[in-house]
Amino acid sequence: MWCIVGKSGNSYLYLQHNSLQIAKTKRMTNFIGEYDSKLDEKGRLTLPSGLKKQCSSQFDGKFVVNRGLENCLVLYQKQDWEVVSGKIAKLNQFVLKNRQFIRRFNNGATALDLDGVGRLLFPKKLLEYAGISKEVVLFGYADKIEIWSKEAYEKMMNEEQDFAALAEDVMGKLEEDKGE
Repeated sequence: MWCIVGKSGNSYLYLQHNSLQIAKTKRMTNFIGEYDSKLDEKGRLTLPSGLKKQCSSQFDGKFVVNRGLENCLVLYQKQDWEVVSGKIAKLNQFVLKNRQFIRRFNNGATALDLDGVGRLLFPKKLLEYAGISKEVVLFGYADKIEIWSKEAYEKMMNEEQDFAALAEDVMGKLEEDKGE
């Protein structure tokens, strides 16, 4: 059993009961919501206020965007990107599939900063990859915000699929939460 024994900013210090093990963790952002937006003629996007309000208390206006797995873009707060890229850095780079994944995952990853009026300027190459030209949907979940062309997002969400069967297949095999 783990107990919180201290807090500093967005980090918590845990102590495992009956043990001398200590672990430090960072609380990651937990975005939620779906937002319609538009790019301006220069490829800039104003981050919706509903998403901006969900950014962590230590948010400094820095993001990283990369290619998503399904022809969308994925936006991370820089601190969350560092956690994700830290996991990837632990992959054994002597294994060919791991190297291929690392290259593809990081392909196009770009640091972005909010400008003075809350806009992000996306690289044209990434916008082309995702088929984004003007209208977009931002879909926030967990530590990321997916950015889709509105047309592609609506098409994907309207695909015929048995959601109940998908939920059972994905979530039905999870073990019960054991109080961790």
